[in-house]
Order: sequence, then C-alpha cells, then structure tokens
Amino acid sequence: MCGMAGRPVSAYMHPMPSEAQMRKQTAVGIVLALAIIAAFVALHVWSVFFLPLDGAAWLAAPLLVATLAWLSVGLFIVAHDAMHGSLAPGRPALNLLFGRVSLLLYAGFWMDRLRPKHFDHHEHVGTEGDPDFAVDHPTRFWPWYRQFMVRYFGLREFLVLSVIVWTYVLLLGAPIGNLLLFWALPAILSSLQLFYFGTYLPHRHEERPFADEHRARSNNYNVLASLLTCFHFGYHREHHLSPGTPWWALPAKRRQLGL
Repeated sequence: MCGMAGRPVSAYMHPMPSEAQMRKQTAVGIVLALAIIAAFVALHVWSVFFLPLDGAAWLAAPLLVATLAWLSVGLFIVAHDAMHGSLAPGRPALNLLFGRVSLLLYAGFWMDRLRPKHFDHHEHVGTEGDPDFAVDHPTRFWPWYRQFMVRYFGLREFLVLSVIVWTYVLLLGAPIGNLLLFWALPAILSSLQLFYFGTYLPHRHEERPFADEHRARSNNYNVLASLLTCFHFGYHREHHLSPGTPWWALPAKRRQLGL
C-alpha cells in the first residue's frame, strides 16, 4: 500500500529495531495501553451507570469529566501508535487489535478507515492533500476544527454512536443526565483537546516559518504538562521526524534530537 504520492506506508511505520528493543517497547506499550483502556472503561461504566447525580457527585463532576476527557485522549493516542506500528513493533495483528479497540471506545471510529487518512496527513502535511489541515483557515481555530470534525465524523460514525446511545438508554438503563455529563461532554472536550494540542498548535501558520518540510512545531511544555495536555503529542515535530517513536518515548526523542 502506498501514500497518495507513491511513498510506501512502511515509511510511516516503525523501522525494525533489535529484537530486545522490540520486546521492551512492546511490553511497555501494551502495559500502558491496557492501563489507559482499563481506567477509561472502569471510570466510564461507574460514572454513567452507577454514580448518583447528588450533591457529592456534582462537586466531583469537574474533576471526573476532565479525567474522562484525558483518558479519551489517551485512547486515541494508543490507536495512533498502533497505526504507526510503534505500539508493538513487528506485531501487526497486535497493533490492529489495540488500535481497533481503542478507537471504538473513543468514538466508534474504525481504525482501518482512519489509518489511510493519517498517513495522508504525514505524506501531505500542511497542504491541500492533508485531511487534518484547513487550507482556507490556516490560522483560525473554529473554522479549522469544524472542517476537521466534518472530515472524520461522518454518517457511519453518527450511526454507530446513535446505536450505542440508544442501547445505553433503552436496554441498559443509563440515566440521560449521566450519559450527557460523563460521556458526551468528555468526548467533545477530548476532541477539542486533541485538535488544539495535537493539530492546531503544531500545524497552524505563524509569522515564524516552519523549520522543515514536515511543517510541524512542538510546544515547550515540561514533561508533566506535556503528558496532561496530550500524552506528549504536543512534541509534534519530534513525531513527524520520527513517526515510529511511541508516545511515551517522545520526551526522550526530544532530548536526543536537541529540540
């Protein structure tokens, strides 16, 4: 399979490290992925189905919503690593499994449909062929975000989420208030968080030119702030320079590259 300009998809996959490095990276990646998935599922199920919306719940709601939004971002980042083969190097079936599960949990997305678009982003970054970029709005947040969502959230995703919502309400008895507060709101916030820190800030046009053809900038946040904002995806030039580096290794890659 090739990108639109003929570059093989393997150009955006993880280059084969040593067997020992592959085993270590796979072990770390799978443990972190399982932790993110398990934490999201546990918190999601408890907050949507079992948390009464009383006084105490309303006091805890802002922190709970923020945590769910952050874990949702984590689901997408796990799937992103799986797209590049860096979650489990040399194990395509394992990458596909975790990528599919994470994206389905995130927003009913299907990895097999999303992955070619992400490779198009790397192939044509910051140009008309980049599905993540708004050529007509290279500096404007909301028009760019609207275009971004229209491109990725189509009829299929709407139907999948509709089926899930009605299953939650009609078959599983989820309270509407809990569903809106602890699922819908975190999902929306996570999309804004991912877009702002992982697409808009790295790729927006500024007076200062981009450093190279990757047309990507990185933030200067410390490691903790980088983790909390977007699972280090704000170290975005590092990602484009080394697309096979997993999210948790981007701070080390940043130090290695001296950026």
